[in-house]
Amino acid sequence: MIKEASPFLTRARKMEVLRVQTIASQEKDGAIPAMFVRAETEQPGMTTVKGVNLEVPIIDFSNPNEEKVLDEIVEASREWGMFQIVNHEIPSHVIRKLQSVGKEFFELPQEEKELIAKPAGSHSLEGYGTKLQKETNGKKGWVDHLFHILWPPSSINYHFWPKNPPSYREVNEEYCKYLRGVVDKLFKSMSKGLGLEEDELKEVANEEEMHYLLKINYYPPCPCPDLVLGVPPHTDMSYLTILVPNEVQGLQASRDGRWYDVKYVPNALVIHVGDQMEILSNGKYKAVFHRTTVNKDKTRMSWPVFIEPKAEREVGPHPKLVNQDNPPKYKTKKYKDYAYCKLNKIPQ
Repeated sequence: MIKEASPFLTRARKMEVLRVQTIASQEKDGAIPAMFVRAETEQPGMTTVKGVNLEVPIIDFSNPNEEKVLDEIVEASREWGMFQIVNHEIPSHVIRKLQSVGKEFFELPQEEKELIAKPAGSHSLEGYGTKLQKETNGKKGWVDHLFHILWPPSSINYHFWPKNPPSYREVNEEYCKYLRGVVDKLFKSMSKGLGLEEDELKEVANEEEMHYLLKINYYPPCPCPDLVLGVPPHTDMSYLTILVPNEVQGLQASRDGRWYDVKYVPNALVIHVGDQMEILSNGKYKAVFHRTTVNKDKTRMSWPVFIEPKAEREVGPHPKLVNQDNPPKYKTKKYKDYAYCKLNKIPQ
């Protein structure tokens, strides 16, 4: 059922704070505001291939056959733009704690979450909030989020790290320590897969300056999950995205122009190839086109970390991958300019 805006929603708009978690808790009659309802061509109920889990490659990072692991990463990056890695050396208790403190934050009273809200008019993504990018037809995603930088220390603004739960900082710093090892291995493998030396991608990306931008997505239960999307179809702007989901199904990927559920694999990390890696590889690796659905009864959460260039960093095809027979397929531009165009739907 679709309903017009309630007095509650009108008040929320006047406050310029419209949180999906609050709407979900208020709308108990099985109705949702029209602003969330997608066109039929986008509704997951109409566009999802039912009963089929997409068999996204699952790669065992602990396999002693390093050439096999390398080949699997390269093939998945070329053919899928995504894969899942298991036995990745991030202890399961570290991931459980990451999920626990994130969930605790979103269960705090609304007033406390608003203390670290993204400031109105801010050009930074960091902070607690709801709307991220311009959407066609004014539709909104059924999701709230928290953004903050995890790494490097020189770029961290702890104002946007929750003070409650008290262990939040310690837990996230521990997760980041392990995550950097995963990123290092992925960059080395993807560099060798392009015929480069293992450190050449990291060098051109300036490894020490890369930002690790954490986003916690909170998708509350929705009375009409077939009509809405958590996050609309997109590719990530990053070099790579490393995502921890909870057990509630929701990630979908496009394959042959159709939408499929991506099978949840316990303790796996989901890896997305992002736009900057596609650009850097001059199109050899493909950014994955994906979206998120929501659940009628359960809260879905996910913890993507976007591995990104600094704002002023220029990104273009790697010089060694461009020649007379293989001209550049992408413009070289500062990451901040790329991001501005992408978020505002301006052609690159």
